[in-house]
Amino acid sequence: MTPALLEVNNIEVVYNDVILVLRGLSLRVPQGEIVALLGANGAGKSTTLKAISGLLKAEDGEVIRGDILFGGQRINGVEPHDIVRRGIFQVMEGRRIIGDMTCLENLRLGAFTRSDNEVGRDIEMVYSYFPRLKERTGLAGYLSGGEQQMLAIGRALMARPKLILMDEPSMGLSPLLVKEVFGIIRRINQELGVTILLVEQNARMALSVASFGYVMEQGKVVLDGTAAELADNEDVKEFYLGGHGADRKSFKGLKSYRRRKRWL
Repeated sequence: MTPALLEVNNIEVVYNDVILVLRGLSLRVPQGEIVALLGANGAGKSTTLKAISGLLKAEDGEVIRGDILFGGQRINGVEPHDIVRRGIFQVMEGRRIIGDMTCLENLRLGAFTRSDNEVGRDIEMVYSYFPRLKERTGLAGYLSGGEQQMLAIGRALMARPKLILMDEPSMGLSPLLVKEVFGIIRRINQELGVTILLVEQNARMALSVASFGYVMEQGKVVLDGTAAELADNEDVKEFYLGGHGADRKSFKGLKSYRRRKRWL
């Protein structure tokens, strides 16, 4: 078994001291792999990423139980900028690029924790994956949605991360751009050896690039397996891949407890 770069062990997360969002969630991300985290809106996927990257505090959230280990070291309570220095960078849902800065300035911002003299070389490396960004010299706020997503991923690469947390990279993109972005995600993993934890509602695309996956519901993992196993699972086909489960006649009366009962 490939050693785990990231381990999340039985964590619970609350917001505002009362709202329990994650309920004993556990997962592992092996070194050098792409792992998909699937689930419907409200399942807790984004909260999981924010717990790992230390961003819960900004939203009055807190890990109240369990451990998050990165490279064997506990990172619960570590400040976000120190988590970036350790090698974790999150590509936020909605891109979150700085619209009134140029592409180049956004890329340099991704390297803010670095003190070496190779930032220029890494900018050229980012341009090799996203040549369109080199042509865009104006403000980043005028980029298309696809170009903004490319910039967000490129900014993450500028931190020289060991692990990238990607939150809904396909959101708002055309099918053609989704295919292009996921092709680049696969290349980054294969060519640079960057480990990726991928949160994505487009389960078909996520499983096409991932080696392993987890399915979340109501704050906990209800199913896991290799990407091939999940893609072939009748419940995953029915609820996430647009397939037709063996016993489904229509969507009328479809309730989430049906799949929870089958999975659990």
